[in-house]
Amino acid sequence: MNAYENENTAVVVIGGGYAGVMAANRLTRRKDVTVTLVNPRPDFVHRVRLHQLVGGSDPAVIAYGDVLAGGVALVVDTVARIDADDHTLRLASGARLSYDYLIYAVGSGSAAPTVPGAAEHAYQIATLEDAQRLRPALEEAPQTAPVTVVGAGPTGIETAAELAEQGRAVTLVCGGVLGPYLHARGRRSVARRLARLGVNIVDGPGTKVTAVTRDSVRLADDRELRSTVTIWTVGFAVPDLAVRSGLTTDPLGRLLTDETLTSVDDVRIVAAGDSAAPSGQPLRMSCQAAMPLGARAADTVLSRIAGEEPALLNQPFSAQCISLGRKDGIFQFANRSDIAVWFNIDGGLGAKLKETVCKVIPKHLADEGAEPGSYSLHLKSGGEARRRRLEAAPHTPAPAPATADRAA
Repeated sequence: MNAYENENTAVVVIGGGYAGVMAANRLTRRKDVTVTLVNPRPDFVHRVRLHQLVGGSDPAVIAYGDVLAGGVALVVDTVARIDADDHTLRLASGARLSYDYLIYAVGSGSAAPTVPGAAEHAYQIATLEDAQRLRPALEEAPQTAPVTVVGAGPTGIETAAELAEQGRAVTLVCGGVLGPYLHARGRRSVARRLARLGVNIVDGPGTKVTAVTRDSVRLADDRELRSTVTIWTVGFAVPDLAVRSGLTTDPLGRLLTDETLTSVDDVRIVAAGDSAAPSGQPLRMSCQAAMPLGARAADTVLSRIAGEEPALLNQPFSAQCISLGRKDGIFQFANRSDIAVWFNIDGGLGAKLKETVCKVIPKHLADEGAEPGSYSLHLKSGGEARRRRLEAAPHTPAPAPATADRAA
């Protein structure tokens, strides 16, 4: 007999991003489960629109009432520590929360810059607070002032394009290759469209940033670029909550789990989203991974409550989409192993596809909240390539790269 068959089960979700909200909503499938979501902010951050917040075309914030199931209790607070031995959380406010199961979905934020001067003089854009600090700095700078965006992943490309479309003098410092994820064909398309917007692309050898000052950016090849506002989009990091709580993590601090997303330390703790490292081989940081991981984490908990064996992770990828201002974009297709292929859709249609994706993301969350269990993308076939990689190197998990993609 299941130990919870005749009593209520308390599940706490830490983190109210794409993975956390999906998990919390899905857990409401069972009426004998109480679901609590702990998040430091009172509103949902639509993170893939943060570059639009900086540019002024979208607030990038959605009321939780629009995406979160009515049966989920929202606690606006920060978790200071997980006490796994007694199944409680210590909150920053001093309160404590008890749980029967815990879903760890704390997400990711900006990695602390190690380049001299970057922490003091550059603005980041990985979180709502980062973007809110950056926007007034741009508004105070003259329209003709040079703006330098460091990092040419999706966040850097989207930010550079958004500001250039507004007439800003933008330089994009790649530190190597423009859009490393993109297929060569897609990369050429993005380069052409950025050039059309007036973005000065600085790529190739010698373009890593070696120092940032109040009004300049210095490169490895000794060039010095004038910069009134420098925007740092290089690298993401995860909160150190799991490390501080004595749980086993990968080298970057993501909670180490098996392929059911269950912590290797504790069967009652399940991880999802950017802060999960299943088998030491985390998926690409993206909402494309976060929402299916949230659904999978919820299903693992629900299976355990029902006394059933949880299913294994089965995570396909299909594309990466990047906006290039409000009128342009690219939808870069990929294979099921998340490797870009030659085919892409760009131009105005690419922009429409990206906007559609941005609108569909909160709709997926809201739909799951209204009809728990309706989301099914994590059940699609496509995880075979991952399983083959794990079987080929079961004892040598590959560490994740220091940089990460945040595009949809």
